[in-house]
Amino acid sequence: MKDRQAIRPPRRQALRTAMALALASGAAMLATFAAPAAWAQKYPDKPIRLVVGYSAGGGVDAVARLLGVRLSAALGQQVLVENRTGATGLIAAEFVAKAPADGYTLMMGDSALLIAKLLQPKIGIDPLTSFKPVAGAFVSPLMIVTGNDFPAKTPAELVKEIKANPSRYSYATSGVGTVQHLGFEMLKQATGSTVVHVPYRGAAQIVPDVIGGQIPIGVVSATAGMAQAKAGKLRALALMNTAKLDGVEGVPPLADALPGFDVAPRIFVLAPAGTPNDVVDKLSAAVKSVLDTPDAGTAAATLGTLRAYATPAQLGKDMAAETTRWKKIIADQHIVAEGN
Repeated sequence: MKDRQAIRPPRRQALRTAMALALASGAAMLATFAAPAAWAQKYPDKPIRLVVGYSAGGGVDAVARLLGVRLSAALGQQVLVENRTGATGLIAAEFVAKAPADGYTLMMGDSALLIAKLLQPKIGIDPLTSFKPVAGAFVSPLMIVTGNDFPAKTPAELVKEIKANPSRYSYATSGVGTVQHLGFEMLKQATGSTVVHVPYRGAAQIVPDVIGGQIPIGVVSATAGMAQAKAGKLRALALMNTAKLDGVEGVPPLADALPGFDVAPRIFVLAPAGTPNDVVDKLSAAVKSVLDTPDAGTAAATLGTLRAYATPAQLGKDMAAETTRWKKIIADQHIVAEGN
């Protein structure tokens, strides 16, 4: 009996030690799981960078600044737009993809980023894996414009005309691999025509050349085309998507002649892959709250864009679907990047 009693205290002590270690381990685990949530609750506690891959004053830059100033108020921290230009937005994309995944470096991306990977597969980032989708934000309606003496006046007449004269016409866009370019290539594929693509360095000269008769067809932003159409200098023949934009009422969608046709550049917010879900959700909710205000809708319309909020999950699906769509048209129409 004495021997048994003698060994009980060490056993009790061992049991107490084991219980203490288990409790300590459990507390550590709880602290580990609670840390991201607590961190997300205090986020953001310093300014956020919203990186744009284009020059100040351009379309994506303009909507980034529209969104940034309003997000600053919604989040209680400054959202600073930073321009990192070059390589059709790829310099900015690579910078953001390699930034810390903490929610303080974001990118205002657009459909050109998805297309760039398809035309330049060796680039160091993948839009679908290098980033975490935050929110869909805007779409930018496109317009097909022609000279006033062009034979077609409606989408149906345009389709009929280029079908009947498959190699007679040429069309201008702001460059190879733009949504304007691939969108018109979809039109060509649907009509079996071989309208010749004439890439311009930018959109600024397309409208004057359409007006002057140097090029019969142009694909430009809806607001750029409508300004000259209202002045009677050219014809706003069709919108390439079905969304309704203030100021372009009365211009029919191409879908009137080709049901289901819907093409428009998408503009969205991305974060580096690995950004915590709680932070992404907080950012996405802030974007939605901004876009839901009438003021944001009015401001977006003046820039020729439409609000198009999408949740992180929906944006991810949309980006994947859009990539598949562009991949097919690039392959079917044998499109290659300039210089290749």
